[in-house]
Amino acid sequence: MVVKCIPDPISAQSYRISRLLPKREILDNDVDCNVLTEADFVRKSVEVCNSSPEAPCVAFVSKMFAVPIKMLPQRGSNGEILDNYADKGGNGESEECFLAFARIFSGVLYSGQRVFVLSALYDPLKVESMQKHIQEAELQSLYLMMGQGLKPVASAKAGNVVAIRGLGQQILKSATLSSTRNCWPFSSMVFQVSPTLRVAIEPSDPADMGALMKGLRLLNRADPFVEVSVSSRGENVLAAAGEVHLERCIKDLKERFAKVSLEVSPPLVSYKETIEGDTSNPLQNVKLLSGSSDYFEKTTPNGRCVVRVQVMKLPFTVTKVLDECADLLGIIIGGQANKSLETQRSSSGEDDNPIEALRKRIMDAVEDHISAGNENDQYRMEKCKAKWQKLLRRIWALGPRQIGPNILFKPDDKQIDTESSVLVRGSAHVSERLGFVDNSDDGDAAEEIPPGVNRASFVEAQSLESSIVSGFQLATASGPLCDEPMWGLAFIVEAYISSVAGKYVDSETSQQSEQHGIFSGQVMTAVKDACRQAVLKKKPRLVEAMYFCELNTPVDSLSKMYGVVSRRRARVLKEEMQEGSALFTVHAYLPVSESFGFADELRKETSGAASALLALSHWEELPEDPFFVPETAEEKEEHGDGSSVLHNTARKLMDAVRERKGLPVEKKVVEHGAKQRTLARKV
Repeated sequence: MVVKCIPDPISAQSYRISRLLPKREILDNDVDCNVLTEADFVRKSVEVCNSSPEAPCVAFVSKMFAVPIKMLPQRGSNGEILDNYADKGGNGESEECFLAFARIFSGVLYSGQRVFVLSALYDPLKVESMQKHIQEAELQSLYLMMGQGLKPVASAKAGNVVAIRGLGQQILKSATLSSTRNCWPFSSMVFQVSPTLRVAIEPSDPADMGALMKGLRLLNRADPFVEVSVSSRGENVLAAAGEVHLERCIKDLKERFAKVSLEVSPPLVSYKETIEGDTSNPLQNVKLLSGSSDYFEKTTPNGRCVVRVQVMKLPFTVTKVLDECADLLGIIIGGQANKSLETQRSSSGEDDNPIEALRKRIMDAVEDHISAGNENDQYRMEKCKAKWQKLLRRIWALGPRQIGPNILFKPDDKQIDTESSVLVRGSAHVSERLGFVDNSDDGDAAEEIPPGVNRASFVEAQSLESSIVSGFQLATASGPLCDEPMWGLAFIVEAYISSVAGKYVDSETSQQSEQHGIFSGQVMTAVKDACRQAVLKKKPRLVEAMYFCELNTPVDSLSKMYGVVSRRRARVLKEEMQEGSALFTVHAYLPVSESFGFADELRKETSGAASALLALSHWEELPEDPFFVPETAEEKEEHGDGSSVLHNTARKLMDAVRERKGLPVEKKVVEHGAKQRTLARKV
């Protein structure tokens, strides 16, 4: 069946070549023509799957996998005895040997052959600056994978899939093998899903930390889908695709790679923070951000800078576009648009400019938001659209990490500077990159000093622009509720710098630096604190990730399935009966935090009759206020007075994250004071 349905390598590679080795558009005229000629010859050999010995040898390693050394064959194809020692990839101490899972696309691979190992960032046109992306290695052995066995071979032609020994030191997860330096690397592998289940791991005995670190390195190399990282708190975090995948990784760590007892934390669930927003009146929301007196003000410790912050919730459609286009925004804002975007266009075969397409998506998202709030009022729609166009020409930065779904707008140019204070005006850097503003429009205006403003104060204000952006990045990276990233917020930061008398500038500045720290650091901290306090002032809310859940169950188990779903805070979308069968299909949204153990509980309650399919869907705001306190008579009658109100779901989730991160939590130390109950109550 496989032979009948799957095309052979010769016919398959002709239409896969555009994805594996996309054509590059060379813009530089000073490149070596011999390099280009040989690179084109290699590409043509891959396209026709040339298996002759004279053809350049090209292979792609998709993953590294670990095999116990005792499972390796003891004799080669000619009867010679092979060394049975761990290669350098196993560090000589482990009983595991790493083999490279590779497919040969051109030429012939030989045992003992020396090849070049190319990373995904290698560029044959810049050999001198690409030394760290190319290595030379010797292939110790070649194996054909026959079921669970390995059959050693002396050589393998194009079209074969082989296991290669001897590349454990050079390859971490994937790479391109070539017999020539003048070869473009294959495109990186793209997975349809990303690791979403994260846990923190530590050894039961602190003395085994070294063995755990070594085991994590081996696991990261052996499993292409595992992600190993270190959190900001110093924890070793392991990310897997799901519960079964995580169980397998923990078992491999305990029994094969680390061989130590481990302590595994509960799953680490990511949340985001936002504010409550009214999407029914888009025009009123924009007016609040442009020219409102509803702001939070904070002053630096030395009193020289006053920071005013206004915050507004972005439309969901705009937030969604910024979230989905994070990678493209990183390329555009990072200044690598010319080269990287040309590569993307050539690989995808599209003629549209990605920057123009992204700008159009943002404008369409804004128009969808406006039309949803003002369906029958054309005048209000046009007025709101004009205000949004003005705002989009003032985008200073995105956050966190310069590509997040939060926007920092620069202050309005109508603000007037005075002799006593100068406004840090910022620059529409992101708007210029995205094409909302022409680069030539603001180039000269930014350098002009307004009349009546001291030049030294103006230069100082310009130097503090990076401090304001850094404060915004820090604030959006850790919100005020539980230090989780902010989501879908727009900020306007106005920082007024007070000038200092001329003859006392040096002495006062030096004293302030010693007493309060560097002035730029004070401004950065003030902006961060002001942004966080402004969010707290605007009714903050938690945002949690949601799974799309598809459940299949017979009629007899439908009530039990609904019982499991209701306990997990799932929201049922629809249910329908499959034609020609007794099965019901139920669609629902399930919070990620409630999904752990969901499949096991569902099978247990329905005796294996029901099954569930989960896929990450979207982020959803929790409507509950984590700081809810009953105030009106109706609220007190429903929830009780302030002392007896139970924490809602949002508060429980927030406290759990704060407790895990070591942040202060309002928690009763004595819950059941038996002795205190027996004390006499004196009135």
